[in-house]
Amino acid sequence: MTNIILCGGSGTRLWPISRTLMPKQFVKLFQNESLFQLTVKRNSKVCDSQFIVSNAEQYFLALDQLEELNKQNNRYLLEPIGRNTAPAIALACFALDKDELVLVTPSDHLIKDEDAYAKVLTIAKKLAEDENLVTFGIKPKFAETGFGYIEAHGLDARAFHEKPDTNTAKKYLAAGNYYWNSGMFMFKAGLFLKELEKYAPHIYETTLQAYNNAKKNNVIRIGYDDMKNIPSDSIDYAVMEKSQKVKVVPSNIAWSDVGSFDALAQELPNDENNNLIISQKTVKTIDIKDSIIIDTGDALLVVKKGSSQKVKEIVNDLKKDKSKLPDIHLTGYRPWGTYTVLEDNDGYKIKRIEVKPGKRLSLQRHRYRNEHWVVVSGKATVTINEKTFVLDENESTYIKAGDMHRLANETDQALLIIEAQVGSYTGEDDIERFDDDFERD
Repeated sequence: MTNIILCGGSGTRLWPISRTLMPKQFVKLFQNESLFQLTVKRNSKVCDSQFIVSNAEQYFLALDQLEELNKQNNRYLLEPIGRNTAPAIALACFALDKDELVLVTPSDHLIKDEDAYAKVLTIAKKLAEDENLVTFGIKPKFAETGFGYIEAHGLDARAFHEKPDTNTAKKYLAAGNYYWNSGMFMFKAGLFLKELEKYAPHIYETTLQAYNNAKKNNVIRIGYDDMKNIPSDSIDYAVMEKSQKVKVVPSNIAWSDVGSFDALAQELPNDENNNLIISQKTVKTIDIKDSIIIDTGDALLVVKKGSSQKVKEIVNDLKKDKSKLPDIHLTGYRPWGTYTVLEDNDGYKIKRIEVKPGKRLSLQRHRYRNEHWVVVSGKATVTINEKTFVLDENESTYIKAGDMHRLANETDQALLIIEAQVGSYTGEDDIERFDDDFERD
């Protein structure tokens, strides 16, 4: 069995913890492990391999976190743009044997009752082996309006329902045969593709074309134009709501989509005044209770519990103002290592840059900024135009705007430098790459 892990989404309702370039599934909130890592650990007990579907930025995050778990049997498919879950799953299924069982899961859900989870997977596996499309219905504990619902008759899925209003959700809860739609599925890869071709032929055809045209080396890379041609649709709309082969397994597994700070507050320790506080600083409150306080260095969020669904509105406002805050933290994660912005003002920016052993940045140049590099620890191999040389601790160099340059760590120890940028513009998009080990644009 293969675990297809869907890594799309930026988790805007968990801003400022979750950003576009470090979404919630990769943030280590649970005893120094991420939701992505917990997903892999949980499902690798029953699955032989992981098939990660993500964009290019998330690919490197997944790569690093799987390495931490020492998980080797991994495959990757990279989408240049998101087209929802039906195409994402189809692209992965095209790469698998038609009889391969797949467990499709989001990367950002929490399941705490793993014994119960193992039991429902056993039920689902038998149903999937009997040529069914299986979904997992979470037994509702309250009248939630933020989830879609599955109406069931025994193990048969009778209907899928959109997010209801409060009165309708109460009726669903009282009826007893309605379940929260978990977004998890199990089926044979070939059966899903067959049903997709039957009920959403245009998605099937364009997805197949995109897969056939893809670059297939160690990683399957879908072309931008091919991906753009695929209609955007969810697996529910495209297949599950129409197919006659859908089964639902009732699942009481202590599940949460951790979709808001109110949901997160139920999973993490709160202080004596029922406040959830996440900060690297010491935070003390006076006469503040039932609140959520999130401090990430470059952003501070204070919200009353019960109102955290409105965080998305703040993110939308920031995007309208063309702020970079929805996209990236002070610390940015790259395939070669990390950088942390220590200070950012008009005309200059100061960064702490750590390069992993054996890694190097792209060969690049900047149009608007000059850079000064000082080695704090390790040994840096520096290329500037036609010249390559080595800097040791406490040594430095200067790169003028327009110079072709590259920073590399050719040792087996981490390299740490301080970079001071000076110029009329110091944004991250002032970069032109000429050669890149990681095939980034």
